[in-house]
Amino acid sequence: MARIAGIDIPRDKRIVISLTYIYGIGKTAAQDILKKAGVSEDTRVRDLTEDELGKIRQEVNTYTIEGDLRREVSLNVKRLIEIGSYRGMRHRRGLPVRGQKTKNNARTRKGPRHAIAGKKK
Repeated sequence: MARIAGIDIPRDKRIVISLTYIYGIGKTAAQDILKKAGVSEDTRVRDLTEDELGKIRQEVNTYTIEGDLRREVSLNVKRLIEIGSYRGMRHRRGLPVRGQKTKNNARTRKGPRHAIAGKKK
């Protein structure tokens, strides 16, 4: 496995897909990185040379990824909660934040159903 930004990326996949295993890099960002590094998207990770890997690592370092990005996101959520904004309240209560309806769906955010006391089955 090749290591980029402290992450072992899969050897047998195309490099454009393998880069998406890094938190903070999606498909579009991976394509941009490879274009700037001058590496073909169709190349398998195992076929990369050391200087190509070096160029890719250099381009990846320009992005906010992994631990720094996770920390930034959690601090943003914490800030919203502290200032008492609507979005912060939704985060605190574990409800959908981006305007979705909750009458019917939103099971993943609301969690499993709770039994109603005294209801006959």
